[in-house]
Amino acid sequence: MHIEPGVVTGAKLVLSYATGIAAGGVALKLAAETVREQGIGSFAARTLATTALVFVFFEILPHFPVGVSEVHFILGSTLFLLFGAAPAAFGLAFGLLLQGVLLEPVDLPQYGMNVTTLLVPLFAIQAIATRIIPRNTAYVDLKYRQALALSTTYQAGVIAWVAFWALYGSGFAMSNLASIATFAASYALVIVIEPLADLAVLALAKSLRGVTAPGLVTPRLHNAA
Repeated sequence: MHIEPGVVTGAKLVLSYATGIAAGGVALKLAAETVREQGIGSFAARTLATTALVFVFFEILPHFPVGVSEVHFILGSTLFLLFGAAPAAFGLAFGLLLQGVLLEPVDLPQYGMNVTTLLVPLFAIQAIATRIIPRNTAYVDLKYRQALALSTTYQAGVIAWVAFWALYGSGFAMSNLASIATFAASYALVIVIEPLADLAVLALAKSLRGVTAPGLVTPRLHNAA
């Protein structure tokens, strides 16, 4: 999902800083709620876990340049279901920053738009989850259609933001539109695979019910709301 250097440049980068700050503000609000309800130790442990996982996802899992960006298996819905919205948001932001600082400093000017592209779809799946998952259902008991809805929402959000940044930075030339379309089509594979990954991870978590330390996962993983 990386917006490559050169797609958005100059004064146009200011908008990316604004959207990144706004997304960070929402993440901070969620973090305050999580700390109040579940404690700072649990929030910190889950944030550390998601940061490490995001870094691994970006660097180890298959990723390849397509069209205007890169295709990654971000597993945003998996992180949300395991750790909750706030730790997932901070893990995505910190993992992306860690990658930029350690391995891809050329990507740092694009950090605002990249973090926006990751976090806003995460907030969307949090909203969708409250609608499609009954309060008496633990996440480990999700059905495929529910996992598919969450994954599709996240990936559609990523595609929409990548398309926005590409159009904002490079306009409506046919070559740019074709690159956006190629990128969007490539994400069909991710939409197919990610719900299966979600269900596999949830099945493992279900088998470990009572074994997993409560503070290391979101309470909703094993318990109804």
